[in-house]
Amino acid sequence: MIPLQSELFASAGSGELFLLARLLFGGVLAFMSVNHFTNTADMVGYAQFKGLPAPKLSVVGSGGLLLFAGAGIAVGAFPVVSGFALGLFLLLSGVTMHDFWSMDDPEERQNEMTSFLKNLFGAGGAFAFAALGAVAWPYSVGLALF
Repeated sequence: MIPLQSELFASAGSGELFLLARLLFGGVLAFMSVNHFTNTADMVGYAQFKGLPAPKLSVVGSGGLLLFAGAGIAVGAFPVVSGFALGLFLLLSGVTMHDFWSMDDPEERQNEMTSFLKNLFGAGGAFAFAALGAVAWPYSVGLALF
């Protein structure tokens, strides 16, 4: 139980600001899934290059995760599951796909480090949404397991 949970969204505009945050965060992640389905061959090639097992399944599966969990955050459906799944995915993909520490080329190293850091701060945001999943979200569909 979160202390003062009934007052969490009591201040003027906080519910609307939280909705905007959900739409931006979840919506962008859900939109990113489009690339997994429209550019599958290139993404599978990159996954193979990075040594991922079952690269096609990894690309399609991660696209599905981004789509459903991102949409879940945006609309307020299953926020604990959606947030935790996104956070875990972003952490794992950051480490496995954006291993900047193993790059020799400075430009490639910088590009991978930027992607790695984006994944890390995205994971932080996803885990924050998961932590707030125990609270009733304003303007949400209100579907939850926990």
